[in-house]
Amino acid sequence: FTRNKRGITLDIERAEGREVLRRLLAEADFLIESEPPGTLAARGLGYEDLAQLNPRLIVVSITPFGQEGPKAGYVDTDLIMMAASGPMILSGDEDRPPLRLSVPQAYAHAASEAAAAALIALHERRRSGRGQQIDVSVQQAATMITLGVDLAPALNSPPPSRLASGIRAGNFRLRTLYPARDGYVLLIPGLTPAVASFMTRLLQWLVEDGLCDAALRDTDWGVFGIEVLTEQRKPEEWEAVDALLERFTRSKTKAELMKGALERKLLLAPVMTVDELVDSEQAASRGSIQAVPHPELEGEVRYPGPFARFARTPITYRRPPPRLGEHNGEVLGRELGLSTQELETLRGKGVIT
Repeated sequence: FTRNKRGITLDIERAEGREVLRRLLAEADFLIESEPPGTLAARGLGYEDLAQLNPRLIVVSITPFGQEGPKAGYVDTDLIMMAASGPMILSGDEDRPPLRLSVPQAYAHAASEAAAAALIALHERRRSGRGQQIDVSVQQAATMITLGVDLAPALNSPPPSRLASGIRAGNFRLRTLYPARDGYVLLIPGLTPAVASFMTRLLQWLVEDGLCDAALRDTDWGVFGIEVLTEQRKPEEWEAVDALLERFTRSKTKAELMKGALERKLLLAPVMTVDELVDSEQAASRGSIQAVPHPELEGEVRYPGPFARFARTPITYRRPPPRLGEHNGEVLGRELGLSTQELETLRGKGVIT
């Protein structure tokens, strides 16, 4: 998250630290902050104060529940935010308590919303010449992960349920995670008109492997799911096909299944470990993983590469994440104009490290 950035330390609890920050913000385009609501305003650094200092400044505030409202002062953790936003109710096995992803996610989603909003504000500033404050709620941003299922009660739709992997319609359960020889693959059986052709092509592969006959392949899969739901077919008929699909996927590696899926245009993808993803042929061909020198480690560290490719202004990684206070002298001294004596005075007072 902090590649290419420079890092300084600054204690804004002290008047000297706040003054240094104001001098930096006087020429800045953006301030991105995630302090509890009211924290900066109480120190004379609220948006109204900063807008007088620099009317073009865009302040992006990221907080758990937004700047105002009954929950604005609530404490937060990633666990709290993922639960309060809704995604956790869908995560995990249906017969067990909900789970959260092991890597914190809530603020990453809020950051994406904040980045998009900041660009919109920049576009507006080019027209009006003025900045603005952007209020990003982590809860609201993370709610988008549910893809609208949180609206089910208001729309009188069936309430969402936790399935781990799969699809449920009434009493009909359609799994989507199948074991391979070396892990798992995500496989979407096509049992409705829009995706029936994928199922036919998949079963053609099973025919070639001697696992089923042409009659099963030629079943009208476009209506199969509808017929099960309307009780024209028994769910047991699908269970037999499901067992065949598992026998098929178990006979091949994830790479073999993926290669066949690309050649045959199937709804199938491998479930990859981090190592497999980093070392994958696709990542190598797209330059999705790039090494950044870390002088303090006397080596390099691999990171995700650019999220997009721009012809005129390509994204490049010039420096690793900064160490604590690494650029105090460069930013506060050479750019802000503080003398060596002033920097030493700030260090002596504990304003910078």
